[in-house]
Amino acid sequence: MNIHEYQAKALLRQYGVAVPEGRVAFTAHEAGEAARALSGPAWVVKAQIHAGGRGAGRFANDPDGKGGVRVVRSADEVASHAEQMLSSVLVTKQTGPAGREVKRVYVEQGCAIARELYLGMLIDRSTSRVTVMASTEGGMEIEDVAARTPEKIVKLAIDPATGMQAHHARRLAFALGLSGKQINAATQFMLAAWRAFVELDASIVEINPLVVTEDGDLLALDAKINFDDNALFRHPQIEAMRDEAEEDPTELEAAQHALNYVTLDGNIGCMVNGAGLAMATLDIIKLYGGEPANFLDVGGGATKERVAAAFRLILRDPKVKGILVNIFGGIMRCDVIAEGVVAAAREVELDVPLVVRLEGTNVDLGKQILRESGLPILSADHLADAAAMVVKAVQGVH
Repeated sequence: MNIHEYQAKALLRQYGVAVPEGRVAFTAHEAGEAARALSGPAWVVKAQIHAGGRGAGRFANDPDGKGGVRVVRSADEVASHAEQMLSSVLVTKQTGPAGREVKRVYVEQGCAIARELYLGMLIDRSTSRVTVMASTEGGMEIEDVAARTPEKIVKLAIDPATGMQAHHARRLAFALGLSGKQINAATQFMLAAWRAFVELDASIVEINPLVVTEDGDLLALDAKINFDDNALFRHPQIEAMRDEAEEDPTELEAAQHALNYVTLDGNIGCMVNGAGLAMATLDIIKLYGGEPANFLDVGGGATKERVAAAFRLILRDPKVKGILVNIFGGIMRCDVIAEGVVAAAREVELDVPLVVRLEGTNVDLGKQILRESGLPILSADHLADAAAMVVKAVQGVH
């Protein structure tokens, strides 16, 4: 789960991370009032969407204008720029050409920036540890820094048995070129960010830029936090921050049916039971020259109704030109899958090729249900055959 910048900063502030003062606004009037409540002489108006690159982005109705992060010098200007942003579509590198509609802005005190740094924490599954990264190249996309000047990124893998210690933070502070009182300030800043990461069950905490002001203070000028969805039951206050308008509506509906669904860019819809089998299915589709349109795991104990819901979700994607159903019946029974597929296919008037590979519990009954359905379903006995069949069928669709 992702949240907005202003929400991330509010959480970090609770843990002692230094952030500029700011207020969220949903109207131009509220933005002007927020600026008047915050001391000047400059303010920053920031579009709030779940995407990075806002400052370099462009509004769809004003492609030659300013981006989604603007420094202004008066409260009236704050209101004017907020009015321009609100209800407009902001396009950035991370939103794709469709962009995102701006429904709120964050008005923040400006600050005199001397240096821009980077600080990030994320779960590294290859080491089963949290990796803390720091760089002197703040304000840039960390992926670009990694590609062009990887030597400018310092990484520390933190042992979960000890957690982040002061010596880790000091090492990173020295690597960032900090000195004097800034070392202690950076140490406290990083340890506070670490506590937030661990206690909130975050998957990513990213502060970019972490700025050193002309007075020598450290501030989180931007902040991004992602959370582990599986731990949200422990944090109802965080789950309440969810902005469903920023999320994929298909993925939201899938969650309501207890389905694990992720939209991808291809044209072959996939329905599989089990995350590992789903990943293998995506891989083999690509091996045979196709592109999967989604990751969809119906789980081990799905009902006929859940399978039908999954099928409808797949077909809702206009890019889908064919479907591969790959089920290994252990806990899941093949006849239940077959009944769900048939019911959904009839309901939506299936008009794309459908390949089904069933194996396991009640497989013969499941295949019988498919044969007797009267629907144009292609049956496969092996996963490789199924992948080859669906790719060939899709490539024949014009």
